Amino acid sequence: MGPTAVLIPVKAFGQAKRRLAAVLDDDERADLARSMATIVVRAAGSLPVVVVCDDAAVRAWADEQRVEVLWAAGLGLNGAVLAGIDHLAQHGIAQAIVAHADLPLATDLAWVARAEGVTLVPDRHGDGTNVASVPTGAGFTFAYGAGSFLRHQDEARRLGLPLRTVTDVRLGWDVDRPEDLDVPLPGAVTCR
Repeated sequence: MGPTAVLIPVKAFGQAKRRLAAVLDDDERADLARSMATIVVRAAGSLPVVVVCDDAAVRAWADEQRVEVLWAAGLGLNGAVLAGIDHLAQHGIAQAIVAHADLPLATDLAWVARAEGVTLVPDRHGDGTNVASVPTGAGFTFAYGAGSFLRHQDEARRLGLPLRTVTDVRLGWDVDRPEDLDVPLPGAVTCR
């Protein structure tokens, strides 16, 4: 591994995207989750990728993608990301790009790590944190959930790290609700 790697926490495909149950059945939601996760892995380009998961089907998918798997059972999202960051640091990675697996428009993640300190890319609502680049040895505490974008900015400031926030249409589009399936960009993939 090199000085930068991409960390992707991936929830069990069969458990993912339950808020889409009104418009997609179980198999469709699992297929969508798998497809979006594959897009995010591809957006890593030549950077090493570590998938953090606690599901055998996700592990098998990650093996098919030829990416490293870190098993993180029972840790929740914040704990899984912290375990992933620690794992990367132990393997000589200086900068981690944490990207969520539900970004259907992701095409390039490498640029996110091209600034010193912390880079945060919020969701299109300015509430959640879809992508974050952090130094692995900084002791950054992740706080995902509603309002995470502000909490992550506060954490970078608390640690005295340089902070860059970037609004990016492609990385800001995540899929959580039925209306998120209608991607408004010309030529962009549609999720339905």
